[in-house]
Amino acid sequence: MPRLIRIDTGDEIGVVSDVQLKFLVEQLEEDHEEDAEHFIDRESLELLSDNGADPELLGILEKGMGDDDEMKIAWE
Repeated sequence: MPRLIRIDTGDEIGVVSDVQLKFLVEQLEEDHEEDAEHFIDRESLELLSDNGADPELLGILEKGMGDDDEMKIAWE
């Protein structure tokens, strides 16, 4: 299962299902890029929630962000 990593710290944010990762990538992917590295901020979390994100996925991202307003993530 894919592991989400916070790029600035190298810390693992959490393990997600393939379905959760697919949703996340589809929501965050820019038309011209297929990068495994994405920027997430508080507004992104709201957008993910509004678009039907799995509550577990949102919880993992919120926990990974902690008190920060943004983070860059990747997965492996």
